[in-house]
Amino acid sequence: MDLRNIAIIAHVDHGKTTLVDELLKQSGAFRENQAVAERVMDSDDLERERGITIFAKPTSVEYKGTRINIVDTPGHADFGGEVERILSMVDGVVLLVDAAEGPMPQTKFVTSKALALGLRPIVVLNKVDKPDAEPDRALDECFDLFASLGADDDQLDFPHMYASGRNGWADAELDGPRKDLHALFNLIVNHVPAPRQLAHQDEDFSMLATTLGADPFVGRLLTGRVETGRLKVGATVQALSRVGQKIEQFRVTRIQAFRGLGQQDIDEALAGDIVSLAGMSKATVADTICALAVDEPLDAQPIDPPTITVTFGINDSPLAGRDGKKVQSRVIRNRLMKEAESNVAIKIADTPGGEAFEVSGRGELQMGVLIENMRREGFELSISRPQVIMREENGQTVEPIEEVTVDVDDEYSGVVIEKLTGSRKGELTEMKPAGAGKTRIIAHVPSRGLIGYHGEFLTDTRGTGVLNRVFHGWAPHKGDIPGRRAGVLISMENGTSVAYALWNLEDRGRMFIGAQENVYQGMIIGEHSRENDLEVNPLKGKKLTNVRASGTDEAVRLTTPITMSLEEAIAYIDNDELVEVTPNNIRLRKRFLDPHERKRHARSTDQ
Repeated sequence: MDLRNIAIIAHVDHGKTTLVDELLKQSGAFRENQAVAERVMDSDDLERERGITIFAKPTSVEYKGTRINIVDTPGHADFGGEVERILSMVDGVVLLVDAAEGPMPQTKFVTSKALALGLRPIVVLNKVDKPDAEPDRALDECFDLFASLGADDDQLDFPHMYASGRNGWADAELDGPRKDLHALFNLIVNHVPAPRQLAHQDEDFSMLATTLGADPFVGRLLTGRVETGRLKVGATVQALSRVGQKIEQFRVTRIQAFRGLGQQDIDEALAGDIVSLAGMSKATVADTICALAVDEPLDAQPIDPPTITVTFGINDSPLAGRDGKKVQSRVIRNRLMKEAESNVAIKIADTPGGEAFEVSGRGELQMGVLIENMRREGFELSISRPQVIMREENGQTVEPIEEVTVDVDDEYSGVVIEKLTGSRKGELTEMKPAGAGKTRIIAHVPSRGLIGYHGEFLTDTRGTGVLNRVFHGWAPHKGDIPGRRAGVLISMENGTSVAYALWNLEDRGRMFIGAQENVYQGMIIGEHSRENDLEVNPLKGKKLTNVRASGTDEAVRLTTPITMSLEEAIAYIDNDELVEVTPNNIRLRKRFLDPHERKRHARSTDQ
């Protein structure tokens, strides 16, 4: 059967996974009476809850005698490690762009990787039926983007289509029939080249492993594209590291190919196809699986280095062990090592004491997803504030810079520019009207300056602004950037919070907890209205006497406490604070629970 391998790339919320749904439906991948969930490729619980793609996943459809392997890629730059590996398995990309928003930062990030590999793009302008759609402007911006990323003449001569993924149609003309996706299928078959590996089927077998999975029955599963030769079940092969070192020799117990949504056992894998292999015990991502006669590993795509590091430690608060069952540092370490094995964008290092672990990755969202998965598995953790990774170049300290794209109402543009270019040391690169009373602001800001900024940004723009960020490059250190200005309210007692006490504390600041919640000494229960930290007593009840009041007491009415998501909590804390994460709770606390130790630490920090 004729074969095509493509990846679909897009910014978050531009409709990529919805389009894949329609491609599967119209290719006959589902039975007529089969119940199919919306965004069927987002199979992970977190993906469904957040509405984003986190893990790259292949699928395949058949169209007029051609098998098309489609890889749905993450749209967020924090998961760029997934994208960089996946693009080595395909021969073309479909770039999906919202006709109203145009190319966005994450689009630029993934597209630059695809163009650097020489892949020929197909541009699909999605959501052209929206009232604010401007497909011609979006198309011009795509061309300008490709040119700025150094695309060659073949890549600049890209075909484009107008589509509505939700309604299941794509046409070469804006006023086309708008019936189905057949025009897009035909364009993929005619424009994307067949895998060059098809010409190497008579050579020795070799395959580059790009993703690692696990099956409860067959163990480890490595997925990749067969580069040369063919492989049958039962054959003996070897695994080579990136530098050519032999890792292990094993017998292939199962070969699975992607057929529709599922995987199907096949007897033989051919060059060019994307398959999963079972039987290995040590081989992992970026290793070469090959015949015993092969002694040279395949080139693995270099992965961009991590930009932030977060310390994962055991939960040593007074409430430790009440929610989760996995609390020992040994268990936490094993889980993190397992994650680093399958996710090459994450690096793990032990701290000197051995009780905590430094986890380096791309951004707060990537860290938040890892922590969220661990708490759902029953782990209890204490998490530090993210620290940006610096490096030395030519005797000079350089730091990561991010390109920030902001869409805000015109009236809020001033305060956003002031915050980004003032204390956060950013540089404004572009500002233009985005239509409908909005302004688009593009700035280059140090990663340090963006930690904790998103919540402040939403407050400044009354929740109407949209902020996107992507790694831009490295630049000389910009100097000190002030952290959070407000202090915090710290509990001075252990026990259960009382509504009357919290009601009296509302003048002091905003609360993070409600009544009848467990608190302990050193736990952060709110944000102080001033810059200093303040120790308060959330357990102090009303003193009652046997003298009846002349009037009835008013019922205590508390302001609704602020509930932070995991990423917001991690970004909010200061250097001397931690996030306590358990399966049922997210709490903030001081790193040093004992007040005397806290004061001693504060004095040493000031000196």
